[in-house]
Amino acid sequence: MNVAPRTRLNYKQALAWLYSLQRFGIKLGLENIQRLLNECCSGVCVKHPAPAVASASTPKVIHVAGTNGKGSVCAMIDSICRAQGYRTSLFISPHLVTFRERIRVNGEMISEDAVADGLTMIRDLIADWDPHPTFFEVTTALALKHFGDTKLDIAILETGLGGRLDATNAVQSDVSVITPIGLDHEEWLGNTLAQIAGEKAGIIKPGVPVVSAPQQPRAEEVIRARAAECRSSVQFVNGTYHASPVALRGEYQKQNASVAVAAIQAANIDVKERAIVRGLAAIEWPARFQKWDERTIIDGAHNPSAARILAQTWREVFGDQKATLVLAVLSDKDLRGIYEALAPIAESFLLPKIRSERRADPEELSKVLSDVTPQLSCSVTPTVGDALRLARAKPNPILITGSLHFAGEVLAHLHGEPAAFEECAQ
Repeated sequence: MNVAPRTRLNYKQALAWLYSLQRFGIKLGLENIQRLLNECCSGVCVKHPAPAVASASTPKVIHVAGTNGKGSVCAMIDSICRAQGYRTSLFISPHLVTFRERIRVNGEMISEDAVADGLTMIRDLIADWDPHPTFFEVTTALALKHFGDTKLDIAILETGLGGRLDATNAVQSDVSVITPIGLDHEEWLGNTLAQIAGEKAGIIKPGVPVVSAPQQPRAEEVIRARAAECRSSVQFVNGTYHASPVALRGEYQKQNASVAVAAIQAANIDVKERAIVRGLAAIEWPARFQKWDERTIIDGAHNPSAARILAQTWREVFGDQKATLVLAVLSDKDLRGIYEALAPIAESFLLPKIRSERRADPEELSKVLSDVTPQLSCSVTPTVGDALRLARAKPNPILITGSLHFAGEVLAHLHGEPAAFEECAQ
């Protein structure tokens, strides 16, 4: 397809254009992404349904879906495979501080120039498309185009939302991985565990092996049924990894490590025990019970099931010590459920007003907190900085949580860097 070139975008302009696509909202479906892959990624080294694209040199593809833990599992797979000497690519979402975090080759984030060049090309290509591709579809195409520009052994793809109709599901995988499933994104995926599991299990493809974390019975039934329909083998990984240290804290990360190792094995990727040990010891994954300093933890828990795991991990590390809990939640989340999971480990709450347009009003959150546990102190602060200053004035350890977007804003503040939403500001 010949497209008349327009002015090249610089990095900030490219991101401003990309973020402008959020006006198209979320559109689940594979038609646009398949067209994008066919037209702008014809040389991509990642396999997708166009028969002319796949070749003997295409990498192994590990596709990961689930409600909680999928980013950690992706990062573990990437770290282990790189420790073995494989050249990897990693596509994850959301990012915390910079958009470039989403797209990595061999641990290195995509460059600003590659983002600008790729998005300029895609902008020109899709200028008159109807329906217009969304933010996530374009981001997925950018990632796959970038991966296609380099030689790879392994590609690790994290779903954005759901699985069945997620843009990443246009890629042919060598193993389908499903992390624990819970209630989240109900407006898109359904309001029952079975419905949500059906969407997540949609990444299972005919004849492709499935590796799953332990699931609640209804979710397990759905996964088994989908695997049977596709004649795919399915392995539920019920053990936890204890052979060597895992750099990420919490017993649940040892479960994630077992899933990651099983996924690598199911994809027939040869890794030695020493690579597993080195990879799991070296992994860095911010905002997953991240220790910022001796008394400050940052975690991106953003739904009740993740908050319950966070509370459990807090007790594993801090015992009976209660937290000064700095909490910010997005408006489309289960505010009450998240709060009820965290209240037992809290001494007091600080509720900052964050900059995300999707934020829940801290005053509204304060009312929820007061209704459930009126005995706990709760203060609304105008900024993240104010909340952190107040937290540090208290003697308790500090827990900052409620959203990955919030965790990213906090990390940017602590590093003295622009937050993700400021990155494309002119």
